[in-house]
Amino acid sequence: MHAELNKLVAALREFYARESYLFERDLGERAVTHRLAVQIEEQFSGWDVDCDYNRLGERTLRLPKGTIVSTDDALGKSIYPDIVVHKRAVPNHLLAVEVRKAANHQPPEHDQHKLRALTDPHLWFAYWIGVLLTLGKTQVTTSEVYTSGVFDQALSGWFAGRLKDAGLSAG
Repeated sequence: MHAELNKLVAALREFYARESYLFERDLGERAVTHRLAVQIEEQFSGWDVDCDYNRLGERTLRLPKGTIVSTDDALGKSIYPDIVVHKRAVPNHLLAVEVRKAANHQPPEHDQHKLRALTDPHLWFAYWIGVLLTLGKTQVTTSEVYTSGVFDQALSGWFAGRLKDAGLSAG
């Protein structure tokens, strides 16, 4: 997991080096997410990188009935991870990333619940790693890592340290 998270750090470093325009003009989260996905794609050769991807092969990515996780569509059925690193055809799910701008004042619970569900090994669409990133104008203000359906405190601390070492976080 460290290798994959190091690739995410490299993508964030390149993203911040190239995309200050987005923050200077306070562009929306979807524009920010797309540009970050471009940098992630550069780091994950051989993998598909998509934004708002709600499929598992030909099936729509849906949460099981009775789940506590809210969904992203009006019908309450589908979820759309901000960025995913996966193999579309196999399917093989490596990394799900939820992105928030620091100016977003909505509580993070929806994204946290989504990452718990997306990494839950008991669900058929489990991602190996989930990451919640809150992006400020010049650095990552908060980050959380999820594995096996739970917040991974040790890996979150390690990742925060890598971000700090890379100059991408105040720490």
